[in-house]
Amino acid sequence: MISAVPVELTDAALAAEVVEGLALVEAQLADATRSEEELLAEASTHLIEAGGKRFRATLVLLAGQFGHPRDPRVVSAATAVELTHLATLYHDDVMDEAAIRRGHQSANSRWTNTIAILTGDFLFARASQILAALGPEAVGIQADTFTRLVSGQIAETIGPRPGQDALQHYLRVVKDKTASLVATAGRFGAMYSGAPAEVVARIEPACEAIGVAWQLSDDILDVASESDQSGKTPGTDLREGVRSLPVLHALGSSRPGDARLRDLLDSADLTDPGLHAEALGLLRAHPAMQEARADLRHWAAVAREQIAGLPGVPARDAFEGLCDYVVERTG
Repeated sequence: MISAVPVELTDAALAAEVVEGLALVEAQLADATRSEEELLAEASTHLIEAGGKRFRATLVLLAGQFGHPRDPRVVSAATAVELTHLATLYHDDVMDEAAIRRGHQSANSRWTNTIAILTGDFLFARASQILAALGPEAVGIQADTFTRLVSGQIAETIGPRPGQDALQHYLRVVKDKTASLVATAGRFGAMYSGAPAEVVARIEPACEAIGVAWQLSDDILDVASESDQSGKTPGTDLREGVRSLPVLHALGSSRPGDARLRDLLDSADLTDPGLHAEALGLLRAHPAMQEARADLRHWAAVAREQIAGLPGVPARDAFEGLCDYVVERTG
């Protein structure tokens, strides 16, 4: 079992190559965060040392299995993708005024918002330097991905436009803010391993669909789990007023018996423990949960359709296993 991948890698050779590749990524991350400014170097390594699954970097390595996985460009691309992801976390914590990240004090809490923002900028720059060495196509893809990341964040911040369907808006945010970088991870891995063009054309949308499915499963777990299975306390999104997928389905319901739940979700202060517990209980029992699970199964099926056309190497089994896992983790 590779800790960075939430699926068992049953092929011993594949598992060994992923472990080796991740070790090289860690070394490159350490190199990329060096700086003559002591504070910048310390802040840059803060989240790296806090841990994390290296999920996106691992997807680059798995996608690289469809070509020449030991091409050094694959590890460089994986490092750049991971640096980009880390940079967004520094910025997200500033916007969310978060105090904790990965079980540790967030950078903005430990230092200041200014230091956290500049550190995120520094990591983006380091990612760009690595990609520039891979060539102009890599830089262009990164620019397109970064555009989507920022657009998705802005869309989430301002909310749906007047008259815009809230579920459609939510899905657009998930695709841009979360799934776009996951898609690029798959694309880079296939591209820089020299995989055939038809593999690249399949792996990118497959990974984007996996990225969407992963976010949907997190939304479901936030409501349904009784533990910290999703990496945060159950009901956190509800308490913070985040309109996650189950909440949006519930608010869209016109059933007469749903008036109390809709009222709680629309207007109540769910930081109140009693109201929070009531809303969480009603939401768990609501058909909105089954609607959200149906959405999750749809996106996993979208990914599987693309994966089914990939060459029959062990990495394809790993991607299929990941699709199974993202559905099964919600129960």
